[in-house]
Amino acid sequence: MPILPKGHPKLLNAWAFYDWANSVYSLVIASAVFPIFYNALFDKDNPYVTVMGYSFKNSALISFVTAGAFLCVALFSPLLSGIADYMGNKKIFMRIFNYIGALSCIGLYWFDIQNIGLGLMFYFFGLIGFWGSLVFYNSYLPDIAFPEQQDKVSAKGYSLGYIGSVILLIINLAMIMKPTLFNISGTPGEAAMKAMRYSFMTVGIWWIVFSKYTYFYLPKGNSNNKDVSFSIIFKGFRELKKVWKMLQSEIPLKRYLLSFFVFSMAVQTVMLVATYFGAQEIEWSSPEESQTGLITCILLIQLIAIAGALLTSKASAKFGNINVLIALNAFWLLLCGMAYFMTTPMHFYVMASLVGLVMGGIQSLGRSTYSKLLPETEDTASFFSFFDVSEKIGIVIGMMVYGLIDQITGSPRFAIVFLGVFFLIGLLLLLRIPKKALR
Repeated sequence: MPILPKGHPKLLNAWAFYDWANSVYSLVIASAVFPIFYNALFDKDNPYVTVMGYSFKNSALISFVTAGAFLCVALFSPLLSGIADYMGNKKIFMRIFNYIGALSCIGLYWFDIQNIGLGLMFYFFGLIGFWGSLVFYNSYLPDIAFPEQQDKVSAKGYSLGYIGSVILLIINLAMIMKPTLFNISGTPGEAAMKAMRYSFMTVGIWWIVFSKYTYFYLPKGNSNNKDVSFSIIFKGFRELKKVWKMLQSEIPLKRYLLSFFVFSMAVQTVMLVATYFGAQEIEWSSPEESQTGLITCILLIQLIAIAGALLTSKASAKFGNINVLIALNAFWLLLCGMAYFMTTPMHFYVMASLVGLVMGGIQSLGRSTYSKLLPETEDTASFFSFFDVSEKIGIVIGMMVYGLIDQITGSPRFAIVFLGVFFLIGLLLLLRIPKKALR
């Protein structure tokens, strides 16, 4: 294994390439194929299943499991980050979570109604593996790149992740639409379901195989060989507590973080449940149209989100970050209201285009606005750790609210409309932030 100096191009490329390896999870499993597969397992007229003696609506159940996984991630991230900052071999931890996530994706091949507990366990640990490996992956950035290189190599990672995940999704879409070309036998419906099961395996294999290039060049970590004590393990929580105390005197930042917590909760929830909503509530002419239409919508969102992020960046330069975020929240509020009346595939295609237009923009602007409001400090890592934990706790709350409303009312339409309330609250909280607070 070559030992490359900090800032070496091969080392930077190897680090960025992990995005190519793992981003297939977030697109294929979290957003596109798995939600379609999961919904297809259930009878459209009876979307309920009994788990541990309780009857759950299928979309509510997956919302609760997702919320539980993100809660674990939010609780363990500070512990993991404390270890990552201290240990001399964090590559092992990154690899462990990588393989937990990848093998769980492969395990989804056996997901069915009869063994739904086992299937949900694979889904749960797939999410844990993905986000757990990112804790260590992100912590490598200051170790392998100089400050002036970090923005560029981080952006390169995102670009590679987008390209890689879209390539695999297109391959998976071809498998689902034309299973005979891949020697997948059965009736059209059976072959499509089998193709989706194979797609889960391709995610796990892709993730493991391509991550090897990253591990070949990444160093073990820092050179601290001391034993890990309780003090080190809980360092991440102490950092979060320190940031919380600092926020009491940083009023504009505190107000912004509260508004971000609320509107990000709604944005992330919409992104996680969009495919489940489309599968259940849109009147597709056939299961085949539903499968290809939903995946096409996900690709459409991904492509338009790039243009949306660029337009948002230009708008913020002209009108200011806070003003643009207020406008974006108002637009999201309108979209939530429109979603209640969606019934046809064309409605869903139009909605996907509009969501893509503001999805990338509100995410990128949300993070950059937070960065601009930070006080003069060298400890930006602690502030962003606080930011990330807040975002994940928001996802937990958003998914729980969505799941409870879906479970109680039997319709996710009411849950989507309720998420609009979060955008309204976020908008009102943004109005309390003085415009002059931004540097």
